[in-house]
Amino acid sequence: MVFSRRGGLGAQDLLLSLLLLAAWEMGSGQLHYSIPEEAKHGTFVGRIAQDLGLELAELVPRLFRMASKTHGDLLEVNLQNGILFVNSRIDREELCGRSAECSIHLEVIVDRPLQVFHVEVKVKDINDNPPVFRGREQIIFIPESRLLDSRFPIEGAADADIGVNALLAYTLSPSDYFSLDVQSSDELSKSLWLELRKSLDREETPELRLLLTATDGGKPELQGTVELLITVLDVNDNAPLFDQAVYRVHLLETTANGTLVTTLNASDADEGVNGEVVFSFDSGISHDIQEKFKVDSSSGEIRLIDKLDYEETKSYEIQVKAVDKGSPPMSNHCKVLVKVLDVNDNAPELAVTSLYLPIREDAPLSTVIALITVSDRDSGANGQVTCSLMPHVPFKLVSTFKNYYSLVLDSALDRESLSVFELVVTARDGGSPSLWATASVSVEVADVNDNAPAFAQPEYTVFVKENNPPGCHIFTVSARDADAQENALVSYSLVERRVGERALSSYVSVHAESGKVYVLQPLDHEELELLQFQVSARDAGMPPLGSNVTLQVFVLDENDNAPALLAPRVGGTSGAFSELVPRLVGAGHVVAKVRAVDADSGYNAWLSYELQPAAGGARIPFRVGLYTGEISTTRVLDEADLSRYRLLVLVKDHGEPALTATATVLVTLVESGQTPKASSRASVGVAGPEAALVDVNVYLIIAICAVSSLLVLTLLLYTALRCSAPPTEGACAPGKPTLVCSSAVGSWSNSQQRQQRVCSSEGPPKTDLMAFSPGLPPSLNTSERNEQPEANWDLSGNRPEVQNQGVAWATFLLKTLGENFFLHLPASGGSWHCLACGSITPVPASVFTFPSFLCYYMPSLFLSFIRGNHHWIYGLL
Repeated sequence: MVFSRRGGLGAQDLLLSLLLLAAWEMGSGQLHYSIPEEAKHGTFVGRIAQDLGLELAELVPRLFRMASKTHGDLLEVNLQNGILFVNSRIDREELCGRSAECSIHLEVIVDRPLQVFHVEVKVKDINDNPPVFRGREQIIFIPESRLLDSRFPIEGAADADIGVNALLAYTLSPSDYFSLDVQSSDELSKSLWLELRKSLDREETPELRLLLTATDGGKPELQGTVELLITVLDVNDNAPLFDQAVYRVHLLETTANGTLVTTLNASDADEGVNGEVVFSFDSGISHDIQEKFKVDSSSGEIRLIDKLDYEETKSYEIQVKAVDKGSPPMSNHCKVLVKVLDVNDNAPELAVTSLYLPIREDAPLSTVIALITVSDRDSGANGQVTCSLMPHVPFKLVSTFKNYYSLVLDSALDRESLSVFELVVTARDGGSPSLWATASVSVEVADVNDNAPAFAQPEYTVFVKENNPPGCHIFTVSARDADAQENALVSYSLVERRVGERALSSYVSVHAESGKVYVLQPLDHEELELLQFQVSARDAGMPPLGSNVTLQVFVLDENDNAPALLAPRVGGTSGAFSELVPRLVGAGHVVAKVRAVDADSGYNAWLSYELQPAAGGARIPFRVGLYTGEISTTRVLDEADLSRYRLLVLVKDHGEPALTATATVLVTLVESGQTPKASSRASVGVAGPEAALVDVNVYLIIAICAVSSLLVLTLLLYTALRCSAPPTEGACAPGKPTLVCSSAVGSWSNSQQRQQRVCSSEGPPKTDLMAFSPGLPPSLNTSERNEQPEANWDLSGNRPEVQNQGVAWATFLLKTLGENFFLHLPASGGSWHCLACGSITPVPASVFTFPSFLCYYMPSLFLSFIRGNHHWIYGLL
């Protein structure tokens, strides 16, 4: 045993123990013990826990266990005191046969952390087997004519022990005729001979009985005996004689059946029948030899009749007898030693023990996943095995002790990249050619919640008509989580905030599982044009991970507001007022103006005015401006005209269906001298605006001429560049987006226009088809705007007639001049009324931004300038 404790340890014993412990650590953690065979149950072997450096208290928590391939029940460990003891009878001869070395190899495994120790227990031989002869009696026939010093072979005994315990000494009972001659061969076996010391006389002594005793070298000595029955024969007095006492042969274990092993040669000095020799195996030969070899009785040829296996038997000792045909027959013996040579005919064997599967994707490096044991039944280089692993990442093999390997984690895992690793462990021996064996190891990676739900894009734009029904589904958000199982279960919720004085949840809701977004109440474009909020997606992992996406809900206008008439300038009530007009006025004289506004936007707020025909179909000398609402004379009034006219003006928007309002204007014709002073004062008040209007017309005409000149020049340059540049896109390639549309409050700086080519099989692609979307917040950059979905103008009710010259002109003009082109007006202050958008935008005195009147596409572009008590309309056709 490694440790021997008798009281306290002396200084020398302590130093020896430390040296042994250091040597053990350098030797990959292997312990060596030794015990004699036939030890009783409970015999102390060693303090294995102490020798391994383990505390007694941690043996059970760390799942201390011991394993052996074939002899796991011979030894046991007491977990209370950590002592290794004999559990059952150990018979060295049964365990290892006649092998010089006999050991029991144990594997000690503890967890938390995983450690593997190797323990070798050497079993010492004791002298527990006496020498044994094959039978109780050996019969020997000796002719009386044999000469003195003649030698007769006898069979020795066998001892199952090894070493000194198997070293036999022979003694022969006293005899006048024979003495014992013992000769030792180099195979550690002894040959016994009876040597004749006195001539035999059959008539005097026909028979002799001698006792042969074999004594081994063990302590105490054990003996075995056999009786030698010697019969003295007459006549045939020459036995066959072999030319060699020992024949040595080497055979490969792959030698084919029928191969000649050797040819025995024996001669007999007798003549005739007494000289004829017959060969045979000795009667005590083992059954295994009889199955592997056969001898020809007449020729003495020994041939192989069955396959050899070096791993089963490394050598054979064959006793061959040669007997003549004399009467009585005489015999002689020889020994044939057959040594089997190893051939690399055994592939390595692999045994994989999984200890930690599945493995978490966040497992630390060097985590042990499996234990691998390799073995090869061949010897020498043929039995030296090396292991390799495919693929090499993210795992590796680490050699722990001789033919033991650990499969450990070598680099980080990511289940989302690969969830199962199919590994192949290859064991290859050192033979030529080498043999190999493979074992597949499937390593499953367990998921860890390391991926947050991800939306396809960070922001979505949704268009919803106003006056929607409550609970209307407007959009579905969807986030994908790359994890698995509960780590990939995504739930959705609103990121609560306040919209004005109300909570966001009073407007919209989101379904937690499906991600469907619902509008909880009807929306009003006039109150809320844009509703921007965030939806959160969160998984069910621990800890949960989440991300947000922004939704921009644009409320599209519907024609749900009829035109509203404004109160008249002087007197009257809303919808009906009176005007006094002198009889002697010329054609085109403005007698009144109908003013109306529409709360809607775009086409829904673009108003037109129509004068209803008089009752009975009578012609009236007045007309109304289609878009100005100004009532003017169509001719010079005279005395024949009626003194009072009741005019009905129909105000109609451009929505679908159109909504209307009716204004009643009572026009009274009076003589010039009868015009009230108020009217005179009104006329005076009008003169100023009319003069200002003339000035405005002059400036406007100059500006339009300048812009037209720049437009013509730019068109010429553009056409020249267009014709000279080679085409780089196909007929269906998308056009480049340009920002040209107004926002919801009348500004042109933060809106987006998308231009698309129209594919047609009848001609070249059209590039004048443009679609305008509502304005986006200034915070969006160009890339985010380009990601917005295409607007569906059928939802908003806008008109699709966009292929017209006015649109191309307006778009090109804005792109050419930009937003820094200004018109200066001499008058003071006013406001722009956007006919398309329906918004009224104040502008500073004398200055307005030119692109503001290019707010929408239509057959003609209109500019409405409100000033004082007059509403002047300028149309650019």
